[in-house]
Amino acid sequence: MEETEDFVGQGPHPVDDDLFKEPMKKRRRSDRDQRFRAFPSVEQSALKEYEKLESRTRRVLSNTYQKLIHSVFLDDSIPNGVKYLINRLLALIEKPSLDPIYIGLFGSTGAGKSSLINAIIQQAMFLPVSGESICTSCIVQVSSGCCEQYEAKIHLLSDQEWKEELKNLTKLLHRTEELDREEADAWDRDDAVEEAIWKLQMLYGNGAERKNYEELLRAKPKGKIPTSRIITLKAEEAEELSVKLDPYIRMHRRDLDGESAETQIWPLIKHVEVTLPKSEMIPEGVVLVDIPGTGDFNSKRDEMWKKTIDKCSVIWLISDIERVSGGRAHEDLLNESIKACQRGFCRDVALVVTKTDKLHLLEYLRERKVGNQAIQSQREAILERNEMIKLQRNRILKEKLKRKLPADSKVLEASDLVYTVSAQEYWQQALLTEEETEIPKLRGYIRKRLLDKKRRMVTKYVTEAFGLLLLTDSFNCMENLPNEFLHMSGLRRFVEEKIQLLEKVIDQCFAHIKQPLQEGVRNAKASYRRILGTCLVRSRGNQGFHQTLKAVCLKNGIYASRTLARIDLNEAITQPIYDQIDPVFGGIFRMESRRR
Repeated sequence: MEETEDFVGQGPHPVDDDLFKEPMKKRRRSDRDQRFRAFPSVEQSALKEYEKLESRTRRVLSNTYQKLIHSVFLDDSIPNGVKYLINRLLALIEKPSLDPIYIGLFGSTGAGKSSLINAIIQQAMFLPVSGESICTSCIVQVSSGCCEQYEAKIHLLSDQEWKEELKNLTKLLHRTEELDREEADAWDRDDAVEEAIWKLQMLYGNGAERKNYEELLRAKPKGKIPTSRIITLKAEEAEELSVKLDPYIRMHRRDLDGESAETQIWPLIKHVEVTLPKSEMIPEGVVLVDIPGTGDFNSKRDEMWKKTIDKCSVIWLISDIERVSGGRAHEDLLNESIKACQRGFCRDVALVVTKTDKLHLLEYLRERKVGNQAIQSQREAILERNEMIKLQRNRILKEKLKRKLPADSKVLEASDLVYTVSAQEYWQQALLTEEETEIPKLRGYIRKRLLDKKRRMVTKYVTEAFGLLLLTDSFNCMENLPNEFLHMSGLRRFVEEKIQLLEKVIDQCFAHIKQPLQEGVRNAKASYRRILGTCLVRSRGNQGFHQTLKAVCLKNGIYASRTLARIDLNEAITQPIYDQIDPVFGGIFRMESRRR
């Protein structure tokens, strides 16, 4: 195990200090070619054309930058306009070729997210999967990089962040009222309490749940905590890194004294970043993110959960074949995914149905409608059921998206919104072929999104460069200098006119949203009691549920757990408002499908 230090990135330098900075060196051709390994020949050709156009543009910008630097090198006073141009040219030259594409795999524990990632990256059992063990609720990111080794960075909560969680955990465990021994023995432990006890025992040992906050602050954790709060693991082979990583992101319910030192710091883990060497399966520039479905009890982890969802340009809603037909957890995840589209950055949502090899043939044949073509085998039954699920869920998902999103949203143009996959059959191929498992189809989905983003990026880059070069050329036209004041006054009039038009449009927006907003507030006032009652009812009885309610109050109306559906009272009671304003709001604040 190797520890690394944190580094805080520095902001841009002041203009005068950075004028004569050398542009960043270009990536070597051999390195660039390695990035195309995950693409078939036709897609490689398109990518190479985009790279050539971008490279030529960068070369022109670099030459222009060098000429400007040489022309002003001996000048005591550099005009502000030239300073601006030099800094804009340098920024454009050093602009990254492509911002990462984050693909969020969003689903409950046991839905098959880790198994799916393992299949996509062609590494069986690389990430631990949920079985008798329970995986942590932390976010795990997997990407392909330029490194030659497999690497994982485990980020821990800061000291202050853990103190905040510790305070909440002890408040949850230590009841404010005095109970006699008989009442305490009869008290039923709730899921929230069980999890709090588990965390404290794991970090501080048996009996930690009986200590107060001040005592635990003085207690020494069982595991070693690095001062940098980052643990770096490296390995030459995938299997080696998997073994090292396993204790950090997988938990076993066994005797706590038998846990390894790595497992003992599990409650402190915030998120994990895994980097693979150059891969033929996952292109460089793509980040697969395993996002727990419910968030987290810790405020910082929960905040990161929300930010990670918003950072994803693609969200795959992962659902087990046996849970895809409904249930509150599935609906909550779907609604959260749609909200990410409404907020603007997410362009695509798809439902990925996992474990499709799970089918009881006799039960399926009994429930199957009479009159269909005869089923001869398990494989035929699986494929038939997959097609039915695609038709049903595609229609339901598209209808839901149409109600929530503007009519020109790009996600509504997709012909395939549902994928039926089997990670197990991908490896075994006892019933299905590799293509029928649809793992290759998801890889194609990833490549297409990367190609589309690269094309948009290059188009935008060349357009921006062209505008900057035109501006640079205007500084060489000496005849325009006497008319500078006239140009400035004309520009000022133009801007003022556009601001007036903008104010009128904003007034119209407010007028359109006022009526549905008022209607939504009335509905929310009329329905909040019923909504709260729905949120706080449990199917298996309410014994001990008062502790979950206590956790909800401690976290200002929000409680996230691995075992319960996420509770967010604030969002629930305001949902009637969103139901009314979503269509209007989406029409005002939207990304146009072509120009974004």
